[in-house]
Order: sequence, then structure tokens, then C-alpha cells
Amino acid sequence: MDVTALRALQAPLKDKYREAPDAAVITLRARGELDDQHIACKVETGRAIALAGLHPATGGSGAELCSGDMLLEALVACAGVTLKAVATALEIELKKGTVRAEGDLDFRGTLGVAKDAAVGFKAIRLSFDVETDAPQEKLDSLLKLTERYCVVFQTLNVKPELSANLARA
Repeated sequence: MDVTALRALQAPLKDKYREAPDAAVITLRARGELDDQHIACKVETGRAIALAGLHPATGGSGAELCSGDMLLEALVACAGVTLKAVATALEIELKKGTVRAEGDLDFRGTLGVAKDAAVGFKAIRLSFDVETDAPQEKLDSLLKLTERYCVVFQTLNVKPELSANLARA
């Protein structure tokens, strides 16, 4: 897809959202079923069922997906798609590229071993390696705009309002 095709695809959506801001607010959903045999949750991904379980550092076998890994994978997916869209819009040719995310967890927190250990990632690092002839100024803009428009990056960066409830089935 080139910049003209991208703009043609997005222009009517942008116009619609300017005229009717509420039309741009969409609720995304995820659903999972608790596994009745294991400490695991079957998550519907839209393409397949992903079985998430305990990380080996918390007693898991390693056979199931770790939700922390899934969070990083979601960040990589979103950042990669955003980078490609922004590069297209800026007319930056990317010949090849890789996206990596890594995060530091102290499992003492989630296991309740140390009250001073945070539950969750202490740090997350996102990096891109791209093969391109674009000048550094364009690459600086590419990174800045990718950070700005990546939904997962911004969700992690600016904590959303969270709520949880528990109900009998």
C-alpha cells in the first residue's frame, strides 16, 4: 500500500469521526474460559484459541502462553503495524525491519514473596531495527509518531481507567 491508497482508505473515516466523534469510540472485547483441569485460561484470539497459564517462574510448566509474553507480543504487533502505517504516510521506504519488546518482571511481586516488589513490569523496552535509506530526521519523526499513535504503547504509557468485577455465572 502506498501513501495515496492509505489516505484514500482513511480519509472517509477521518471525516466521519470529525463530524460524529462518538462514531470513533468502539469497545474492543476479549473473552476467555477458565480451564477446569489446570491453572490456565483459554483465550479466544479471533483466529484460534490461545491457552494461557502460569509462567515457569511462578510454577507453570511453560507449555501454556504467559500473559506477560502476550502483552509484549501485542505491543510488538501494534507498534509494527503503526510503524508501517506511519512510514507509508511519511513516504519512508522500509526495505526490512524487526520490532522487539522486552520487559523486566520481579516475580516476587506476583507470588506475594516481597511487599516491596511490584506486581507487573518494572520496565518495558521497545526497539525497531529498520533497513532504509531515509535520512535520520525522517526516522526520528517516524519513531515519535509511532509512539504517539500506537494504541498499546500509549495504553501502557498513560494508565487508562481500570475496573474489575466478579459475578456468579
